[in-house]
Amino acid sequence: MKRRDFLQKGAMALAASTALSHELFAAKKKGEMVGVQLYSVRDDMKKDPMGTLKKVADMGYKNVEHANYVNGKFYGYSPTEFKKILDDLGLKMPSGHTVMGKQHWDESKNDFTDLWKKTVEDAAICGQRYVISPWLDVSLRKDMDSLKRFMDVFNKSGELCQKSGMKYGYHNHDFEFSLKLNAVPVYDLILQNTDPKLVIQQLDIGNMYGGGGRAADLLKRFPGRFESMHVKDEIAVKGTAEGAGEKYESAVLGTGIINVKEIIDMGRKSGGTVHFIIEQESYQGKAPLDSIKEDLEIINKWGYK
Repeated sequence: MKRRDFLQKGAMALAASTALSHELFAAKKKGEMVGVQLYSVRDDMKKDPMGTLKKVADMGYKNVEHANYVNGKFYGYSPTEFKKILDDLGLKMPSGHTVMGKQHWDESKNDFTDLWKKTVEDAAICGQRYVISPWLDVSLRKDMDSLKRFMDVFNKSGELCQKSGMKYGYHNHDFEFSLKLNAVPVYDLILQNTDPKLVIQQLDIGNMYGGGGRAADLLKRFPGRFESMHVKDEIAVKGTAEGAGEKYESAVLGTGIINVKEIIDMGRKSGGTVHFIIEQESYQGKAPLDSIKEDLEIINKWGYK
């Protein structure tokens, strides 16, 4: 074979393989990261935070998201102590869950309480890029006026977080889709009444399922709004009577009823998603640590690392 023919065939093969790779994997974005929500291993973290974090790091995780900030401490450690633990293990904590409620906003002063200001400060000390509130109290979604007023507080929290180089965000569950105000789902109202420059959305693609929400629909209707995503699969819970508790529970990625790879590819391509956080809350008899190890291996195979 002549060198020219060899080079031409090589170029054609490279082009074909490149096209195939683009079909299989949506193009990775700058700043993209994969992590795990530590609620997935909550019992292990309660018993032995340092030992559990080491196991998480040894699996290959480089980013974690906390779910335990109580009385100014992360899993019992001060912000500086916890930051050092993470640093020593080669881990980063770009985000964390802390509920912001009406107790954190002083209407008489039109300002946040010292408690919420300290929460934001401590998040910055730990190196967080996002402060995520994972709940909205019933009193704040009882009617349209209550919801809209607190969405103004969400926007103000975004301004507060920006002063420390971070972003404020909201994480959904299921009620945002089952509950409607003036015939509009609460989640749509949250998106419509928050400034995308101030409030990012952390889309939990599994939580919404029981409330009737579907991630693909949201990604199509609100492109670019979901900077962070909880990557989760769901299975139907056997023997659950209609209306009696949860109908679904999380499972290892790729084993449930959600087309997870399709959803995260949509997030990467058009949802604005750069932060993919694995979360598994139920394990079907497996150990939680084994489950999140398997989840990481699967998402890596899908082209997310």
